[in-house]
Amino acid sequence: MEANARLTASTAVVLLVLLAIEGLTILRIRGLLSVHVFVGMLLIPPVMLKVGSTTYRFARYYLGSPAYRRRGPPPPTLRLLGPFVVVTTVGVLASGVALLLAPVRYRSELLFLHKAAFVLWFFAMAIHVLGHLADTARLAPRDWIARTRRDVAGAGVRQWAVVSAVALGIPLALAVMSHVGPWLAA
Repeated sequence: MEANARLTASTAVVLLVLLAIEGLTILRIRGLLSVHVFVGMLLIPPVMLKVGSTTYRFARYYLGSPAYRRRGPPPPTLRLLGPFVVVTTVGVLASGVALLLAPVRYRSELLFLHKAAFVLWFFAMAIHVLGHLADTARLAPRDWIARTRRDVAGAGVRQWAVVSAVALGIPLALAVMSHVGPWLAA
């Protein structure tokens, strides 16, 4: 159970860094669209890892696993917010991919959906991050700091999972970069 919580926390740190970069690109989106698209695509595999590890924890708790039941559920607000965070995250990412790859005639509707999903996601994610900040700050570093990594079972596997998720995002991002120029030109 603790191992899964560490995977979720480590993935959350990577996501926070990538999302901060993505947020900065919004400030000059026209000039930084290539970076925005690259980081957006890079985010997809780590988001999938985070949703997967969180869903696993959710399932283990509600299926009655003693270790997960002992730890207990997250606070009610975060429990209610969780599905909304997942849905809006998928909405932001899917609308962004669709915006890049769909025909030009759908651009205004998709751009509206992308912006609307982002606004909803941003507020939900802000509450979500604040609600999990203490656990993330406590759990994630132990897998990555040399002096504590040796004492934590499975740290290497979790590191490989997180690094692999980011690495999988690179070819995904590179595969769509050729669409940025035509998108700007249209």
